[in-house]
Amino acid sequence: MIFVSPWILIALAALPLLWWLLRVTPPAPRIEAFPALRLLLGLNATEETPARTPWWLLALRLTAATLVIIALARPVTNAGAGFAGHGPMLLVIDNGWASAADWPKRMQAANTMLDRAARAGRPVALLSTAPDETGAAPAPTTVLPVPDLRARLAALQPEPWPPDRAAAAGALRRWQHPGTVVAYIGDGLTDGQEFTPFAAALRAAGPVTEVCCATTPARLLFPPVSQADRLVVRVAQAPQPTAGNAIVLAQTGDGRTLARTRVAIPPGAAVGAADIALPTEVRNQLARLVLEGPPSAGSVVLLDERWRRRPVGLVAGDLVTADTPFLGSLFFLQRALAPYTELRQGTTASLLQGDLSVLILADRPLPAGPERDAIQQWVEKGGMLVRFAGPRMADQPEGETDPMVPVTLLRGDRDLGGAMSWGKPAGLARFPPSSPFAGLAVPHDVTVTRQVLAEPSADLGSHTWATLADGTPLVTATTLGAGRIVLFHVTANADWSNLPLSGLFVEMLRRLVAMSVGVAPVQGHEMLAPAETLDGFGLLSAPPQAATGLEADAFGATPVSSRHPPGLYGPENSRRALNLGAAMRPPEAAPPVSGARIEPLSATVPERELGPPLLALAILLLALDMLIALGLRGLLRARTAGAAAVLAVLATVPTAHAALDTGVFPALEARLGYIVTGDANVDAISKAGLEGLSEFVNDRTAAHLAEPDPVTPGVTDLSFYPLLYWPITADAATLTPKEAVALNDYMASGGIILVDTRDSGSGAGFAPGTGAALKRVGLGLEIPPLAPLTTDHVIARSFYLLRDFPGRYDGSTVWVQRGGDPTNDSVSPVIIGGNDWAAAWAVDADGHYPYAVIPGGMRQRVLAYRFGVNVVMYALTGNYKGDQVHVPAILERLGQ
Repeated sequence: MIFVSPWILIALAALPLLWWLLRVTPPAPRIEAFPALRLLLGLNATEETPARTPWWLLALRLTAATLVIIALARPVTNAGAGFAGHGPMLLVIDNGWASAADWPKRMQAANTMLDRAARAGRPVALLSTAPDETGAAPAPTTVLPVPDLRARLAALQPEPWPPDRAAAAGALRRWQHPGTVVAYIGDGLTDGQEFTPFAAALRAAGPVTEVCCATTPARLLFPPVSQADRLVVRVAQAPQPTAGNAIVLAQTGDGRTLARTRVAIPPGAAVGAADIALPTEVRNQLARLVLEGPPSAGSVVLLDERWRRRPVGLVAGDLVTADTPFLGSLFFLQRALAPYTELRQGTTASLLQGDLSVLILADRPLPAGPERDAIQQWVEKGGMLVRFAGPRMADQPEGETDPMVPVTLLRGDRDLGGAMSWGKPAGLARFPPSSPFAGLAVPHDVTVTRQVLAEPSADLGSHTWATLADGTPLVTATTLGAGRIVLFHVTANADWSNLPLSGLFVEMLRRLVAMSVGVAPVQGHEMLAPAETLDGFGLLSAPPQAATGLEADAFGATPVSSRHPPGLYGPENSRRALNLGAAMRPPEAAPPVSGARIEPLSATVPERELGPPLLALAILLLALDMLIALGLRGLLRARTAGAAAVLAVLATVPTAHAALDTGVFPALEARLGYIVTGDANVDAISKAGLEGLSEFVNDRTAAHLAEPDPVTPGVTDLSFYPLLYWPITADAATLTPKEAVALNDYMASGGIILVDTRDSGSGAGFAPGTGAALKRVGLGLEIPPLAPLTTDHVIARSFYLLRDFPGRYDGSTVWVQRGGDPTNDSVSPVIIGGNDWAAAWAVDADGHYPYAVIPGGMRQRVLAYRFGVNVVMYALTGNYKGDQVHVPAILERLGQ
């Protein structure tokens, strides 16, 4: 504890004089009868005056005086040590991905440092070590007073990439302010960079106070390893002396958790691993892996087509020898596809009865009959048929054609390098740009000795995906209905070529399997633009300003940065995921800054001034002294009622504080309200939804919303709430006259009601599509004429620029007041829709989204949150955005 004004404590020396003055107490007046005849009888002959004040009363008064003196000296607890010198304070903060997990504690520590600087009268500057969203290198702010820098600090957020310590060290070396003291709040990691030059630059700038040692180590989730029947998840952290456990959640795009696994990290180890085994159909729904606990960009791994498995059926022409090692027609196919797909073998009929993405036929002719008809129907519905040639396909009977091939085949085969041929084995040509194999490197040692030939035609080139060096087709394809047929003009074993022995064979098959669900994988050097990127807390949002495209073949080796933030890249039908852990090593602990004063992060609790409670206690003692003095003087009876009132007021102070804590007085903090429907499930969704929206608003805007309150029109005073959320249930009762009057008064006085029919009906109401339930419930409400909400309305641009206004569902028209009421600043008192916004905003106690968002997944949920922010800003600020249309006229008038 320290005293901000210690010189006031000199007044304690005057306590002896105060003690001497307080010893004398005037005598209590006596009430005497005044008889006419006995005027002087019964009176004492001598005057009696107490020689001293009772010791306990004297102690009471001295205690009160002492408390007043100490309170005026402004004692402060948790103040920490002061800073040497008289120059500015430079606050250096690591705001990379590792700082997000305990970001509130870091902000608390930073504000504690600013409190110390403010007491010492020091100006401050801020240096964040991670590049910002514009890509600008770390640089300190100008030296500012503490109140001005607090606004800068409040706007600081963790970034989804590591700090740039080299650039930060350069900025520190350019810092030229004598007498500087440095407060460094680090993330405790080296982030794969040299930490020594950065530490030296900190020391060169001035004496260093380092706040470090997070309560839990920062953890990084690596992209999983895909195996035949499972995903192997890996969690990394700086090695710890004790064992640790992490929980990994496997989630879908709409936030549903399909699997939960525990990852054990042994003592002294940097990485722990565990398996997630799911059926293929369930596994293919996964969109991300998430570390349970505090969110960060390092706790999320986005999954794309590389981690999804497609069931592949294998059927050979000769079932007896199909699995013979090195000779069987299915041997190399099994080994090429087993690590990445779920392989199924059996008859064609049995395979087509289940879910199948790809059917591979190895040298299996398809004569007319039930088998060919079943395969044709399956392909027309969207299946992919991959066929390999061989002796059986080459020797089909004369005059019999096979419609299940991409091109017309010539009878027989072509021998390029056999014993009876003068030719040499042919190599492969480069894949054409239009081929799904484009970008794959063609090994020079891959050759073909035999092939089936396609009959020349004008459209042969459009069906060809791969050719030999002499231009003859190696792989051809065509579409059939919603599906596709692909033909390799060689065998699936090494009889006709050594392609199955190469890694190229594996990559070609992987790309074909990826295409089986209609996703055309982007490969090669094609540039993929960022579509959605993760912020520092691991939430998908719009890409930052500095984000640029990334080549398709560079995702595995490109480190995350402000130019390439983690997220999803490419067109919507073939997104690629760039994850923070893809090109990072396991975290390494950074050593403490040599010579720095170390303060644990967990010990930086907020400062607390003891002056106000001490002064309140002194006032209470003085009030008690007043009552005692009145009693000693015999005047207490005349003021008994007043004293009792004072004591009652003092006694209600704790009760009032308790009422404030429970939110009985909502005027003290801005908060949202939801109208109670009586349906426990709907009310729970409303509460969870507004809590999630309030947290989103607090994180991303300057507004601060307290927890939402349930309200009942006609009972609760609605004037304290800028926005009310009203879910309409199909069986809701009609409003009573008292409730209708309360809601009408609320709207007339500037309040806004967000009415959500939750698709409860489709009949005629106040506007088309709002539902019969709303029409019944809202009888007696003074609803103005309505019009659809468009992008020209202020709500569409009050904070975010929006074109759609989805919730859990999308497609419902949102209605607002037509035109505007000048008496209410043209603000619509009601917003009506049916997209179930509260369910999209809702977050449970574990931080998960309990309700799926349909059909847009996480992207739609983000848009729902943004719509909620815009509505809140509209309720808080009114129509101020609409005034921007007058800016040109105002500027023109100022120019005159």
